[in-house]
Amino acid sequence: MDKQVEIFQTLKESFLKAFKVMDRELRMQKKVDCFCSGTTAVTLVKQGHYVVIGNVGDSRAVLGTRDKDGSLIAIQLTVDLKPSIPAEAERIRRCRGRVFALRDEPEVARVWLPNNNSPGLAMARAFGDFCLKNFGLISVPDLSCLCLSEKDEFIVLATDGIWDVLSNKEVVEIIASAPARSSASRALVEHAVRAWRHKYPTSKVDDCAAVCLFLDISNSSTASSAKSHEQLTSADDQSDTISEKDLLTSRPTQNDPEITAEESNEDVANLEEMQSESETEWSALEGVSRGNTLVDIPGFVPGREDKRKDVGERSHI
Repeated sequence: MDKQVEIFQTLKESFLKAFKVMDRELRMQKKVDCFCSGTTAVTLVKQGHYVVIGNVGDSRAVLGTRDKDGSLIAIQLTVDLKPSIPAEAERIRRCRGRVFALRDEPEVARVWLPNNNSPGLAMARAFGDFCLKNFGLISVPDLSCLCLSEKDEFIVLATDGIWDVLSNKEVVEIIASAPARSSASRALVEHAVRAWRHKYPTSKVDDCAAVCLFLDISNSSTASSAKSHEQLTSADDQSDTISEKDLLTSRPTQNDPEITAEESNEDVANLEEMQSESETEWSALEGVSRGNTLVDIPGFVPGREDKRKDVGERSHI
């Protein structure tokens, strides 16, 4: 158990450093327009029977596993880090950013500059989007660790374009029914694109990207020594993950949970200190809009935070 905690702590430090460096280097790329543009990231490192996941934004990791009856179920492993999450909204407001939804899409909370009705980012963490980095947006990953079992078959990492039109359950069923592992991710993306065209025929298809990791836990376990296997079995008997006390998150038990508005179990105050500030000074809004960003917006109702109403044209992607 102590060794596994040590592994997690090492990987945790590596994740935090890698995400910090990635955001800094992105900002230094003058040819990359990322002032009002950015990206999410969901990353995974597997070591033995343990998986550590780092997540920024609203991309998602979902586990395909078997329940006690042998039925295939989906377990969501990450939280969609959107401004609607209370802890995320609190951090943004504490940094003078604003969080509210537009009148014509009240279900989508967005992040806005303190004195400018832009850019309207629909996520609370991201690489890039530097116009908001001084106002609560961060690129610090939400980290979790999962202890795998022999019932676990695969993990799907995918962008929000997949999850916007397909449920967790639908995704694991598509992967499980793919004719070959090598074509599983492609089959998922093609299915999502068709779902977009059916559900939103007048809209442009959002970004749909996916990676699938097949686990083969039962086969890989034979390579372990008898001693280490005994230790892992003992740990599995107690819990599917190391306890929260040991800095690891608990394994979800729901079938196909759509986790979109839960508080992050990360200590936000401490992680904010990890957020780097580049020496480069940006002087104007000069990015392009994307599906999750509205650089210019129509009339809106910001509530108590700002009584002014600006009129502009909404950018469509």
